[in-house]
Order: sequence, then C-alpha cells, then structure tokens
Amino acid sequence: METKVNSASDTTSSLYETDFYAWTQEQAKLLQQGAWEHLDIVNLVDEIESLGKQQRQELRNRLGVLLGHLLKWEFQRNKRSKSWFITVREQRREIRDILSENPSLKPYLPEALEKAYQSGIDLAVRETPLTDKDFPVECPYPIECILDSHFFPGQPIESGQDWVVEN
Repeated sequence: METKVNSASDTTSSLYETDFYAWTQEQAKLLQQGAWEHLDIVNLVDEIESLGKQQRQELRNRLGVLLGHLLKWEFQRNKRSKSWFITVREQRREIRDILSENPSLKPYLPEALEKAYQSGIDLAVRETPLTDKDFPVECPYPIECILDSHFFPGQPIESGQDWVVEN
C-alpha cells in the first residue's frame, strides 16, 4: 500500500507541531475509520518508535534507582532506613509491572542492568559521603537477586524493625 503526501497529511503534520494532543486524537480517529491515506505516517512511525524507547528508558531508570538504594543499603549499614526499604520495594514493584506489561523487554535486562548500574552509583554517591571508588566496578548483584523482594545485600534486616518484606 502506497501512501501519498497530500494537503490532508500536510495539515495533520502541521497539527503535530502545534497541538500534539489534538494530533493524537485525529490520528486515532483516522485509524479507527481506516482512512489510511490521511494518516500522518512519518510522525506516527516516530511516535510508535518513541513509545518503545520510553519503556526501555523507564526500565533503566527504575533499575538505576533500585541499584542506588541497594548500594546505599549495603555500603551504609548504619544509615539504613525505612525510607530506603520502601524505595527498594516500590522500584521492584514498578519493574515487575513494566516487565509484566512488556514481556519482550526481559531479554533487554542484562543491557539495562549494565547501563543502570552507573546511574545507581551516581545516586549513591550523590546521597552519601561515599565516592564511586567505594563501589565495585561491575554490578555485584545478579539480576535475579535485584528483582527478588526478599534480597537485601549485606547484613539482614534486624529483628524488631517494623519493616515487612512483601512482594
């Protein structure tokens, strides 16, 4: 099927630049109607590709925050807090949700972990008196442990703390 650039697609392309929300609604309507010749194909392709990249970036960002807090947990035992615990739990839950909604991202986990680890170090350095030299060069935790709701590196959570490890 060949699509032609005409004044209708020029108009929708212009709308893309001036009112993105209106453009999305128009494109959805055109898709529902099967009005292929009026679709803004170039921008639709860009947006669909961008959606996939956003999911990968969201996974990396969540892993980075999770790793930063796991590093703080391990390397600053005396500063452990309920706040850190909750952040770890929230990030794990969000990552599980992302992977559940986008199962094709699972093979991307090793690459995402590699990229996210440096972000985790940066977070830990920013929020502690430690430097990047205090942390291992490569991520010390396997992905299975990172995503395991019961895994906390270093000494275990002390009894008497009112933190509950949940899924």
